[in-house]
Amino acid sequence: MAYVNSVFNTNFLEYASYVIKDRAIPHIDDGLKPVQRRILHSLFEMDDGKFHKVANVVGNCMKYHPHGDASIYSALVAFANKELFIDKQGNFGNIFTGDEPSAARYIECRLLALAKEVFYNPEITKYQDSYDGRNREPVTFPAKIPVLLVQGAEGIAVGMSTKILPHNLIEVVEAVIACVKEETFTLFPDFLTAGLADVSEYADGNGKILVRAKLDTRDPKKIVIRELPFGSTTESLINSIEAAAKKNKIKIAAVEDYSAERVEIEIKLARGVYTKDTADALFAFTDCESSIPVNLMVIKEGIPALMTVTEAIRYHAKRLLETLTAELKLEQKQLRDKLHARTIEQIFIEERIYKQIEEMTTMEAVMSAVIDGLKPFSRKIKREVTTEDVERLLKILIRRISLYDINKVRKEIQGIRKRLKEISHHLAHIKDYAISFLEEKIIIRHRDQHPRQTEIISFDQVDAREAAQRNLKLRYDPKTGYLGYETGGNVLFDVSQYDRILVIRKTGAYSVIDVPEKLFVDKGMLYCGFADQETCENTIFTVVYRNKEEYPYIKRCRVEKFILNRGYSIIPDNCTVLNAATVEDGSVTVNYKPKPRLRVLRQTFNISDYAIKGVRAMGVRLASKEVKSARFVKGAKE
Repeated sequence: MAYVNSVFNTNFLEYASYVIKDRAIPHIDDGLKPVQRRILHSLFEMDDGKFHKVANVVGNCMKYHPHGDASIYSALVAFANKELFIDKQGNFGNIFTGDEPSAARYIECRLLALAKEVFYNPEITKYQDSYDGRNREPVTFPAKIPVLLVQGAEGIAVGMSTKILPHNLIEVVEAVIACVKEETFTLFPDFLTAGLADVSEYADGNGKILVRAKLDTRDPKKIVIRELPFGSTTESLINSIEAAAKKNKIKIAAVEDYSAERVEIEIKLARGVYTKDTADALFAFTDCESSIPVNLMVIKEGIPALMTVTEAIRYHAKRLLETLTAELKLEQKQLRDKLHARTIEQIFIEERIYKQIEEMTTMEAVMSAVIDGLKPFSRKIKREVTTEDVERLLKILIRRISLYDINKVRKEIQGIRKRLKEISHHLAHIKDYAISFLEEKIIIRHRDQHPRQTEIISFDQVDAREAAQRNLKLRYDPKTGYLGYETGGNVLFDVSQYDRILVIRKTGAYSVIDVPEKLFVDKGMLYCGFADQETCENTIFTVVYRNKEEYPYIKRCRVEKFILNRGYSIIPDNCTVLNAATVEDGSVTVNYKPKPRLRVLRQTFNISDYAIKGVRAMGVRLASKEVKSARFVKGAKE
């Protein structure tokens, strides 16, 4: 048993770690899940500027992804529909209508320039073995912007989940610039489906937001939905509207979908129903409004971490400086190597050092002659001449020496030195360089393609109870004892599905319940009414009951406090209700059981003579006689 527990615990931890780190949760560094990173890596490998069949991209990606082609294909389609890093050709589905994409063999894709600008630099990218050890794949890309916030992410892992909403590309980059400048910034989500959003409870990426469809309500008999709330499609939205109509929560005549490139759902209202009466009901009972909880869970330094939007921006601002510094130093090293190579090549040819090797008979002598010939120019070369340098010089063809252009080489060397000075300046002023990079390479080039779509406003969430129309008939059938809006019998009053009612049965038992479709309450129901605060405060119950000695009691009370669906009794235990009413200024006539020497068989009492007590209080005894019946009479006795 101990062995089984040990194996189970070990395997479960390994499985949980794998799902969290390698499948469901994105990495803070590049904002990608492993499958997205592998798709990009495959596209970088295949990139030739032309479109590639998605099927071919998926096939190439399978070298790195151990979960089959279906998961790669669906991830690639979703990734491309973000319209950030992958250019698409063909039917990739429709994020507005929910239409499915074509098969992988019919659609094509390629990288956009932004992907290369943001992600691609293999020389500073850290790689690891793929799952089968045959290939190498990136651990993370050196992303220059917070991709995590730009495209968002959603995933469920073992014991944790992440829900990161997408933000506007330009606004995110501007927030990074503000962070580099050590200025304040504020960042809120932005969705391709547009719509409206209330971000008052966003809590920097770990609260919730309310999203709404944008309604055109200018026509009093027609509502047109022109923008969708995040997370909905025209199909899901229409289904929710039709479901609400079937349940009588809203009254409509028809719903038509005219959506194409843009959303246009037309809701025609029923006769006698107008736009002003229906808009709130759409928000309350359909997907036209929804609340989205968010939490920014990421993989950071190899472990899950819960961050805020502000922390993510600050992390990426720091990482941007590190990435740009690494790129500049790499370019600096490459240019210095190139300058060294061009300098010794220039000296080798211009000073005719190659003439000194014509009479040498051994390779060692040739090498020595070249090195000795370059020594007088050591101050100009500034770096030790290595064996590799000499071998490179010896590979220069005679034709190239004869066509050697001195002025061209000198101009190239001047250009290299100029660029080295620029790099040194950028390294000394790395923050200014980072800001100019973001402004010139991202904001100026892409601002027009990425305007804000979602309008940020403040609105109160519609209470479904308040928006519900009382269009159901609550009926009670005394013959069967059933109560509800789906039963036969007499109509009591109009209700909505969100109302609560107080029901008092003939036994004195009472409860507050949601309006039922069909519920057995008793064949002798004493009372049924709304259980809202106003009704409970204004309704006084007068109950006449008898105790186990059969003496009559009267009790006046209000039912103000209760727990939904919990049973109570309006009279004490072991007592029987004789009558109950909600009259306030009438009287009650009590009939006693005839007995020898009992002269008074009937008495009338004014209801107002008795105080209103709590619902748990005992009643007041009317007489020490056995009671037979009681009935209420309008008006007090003289």
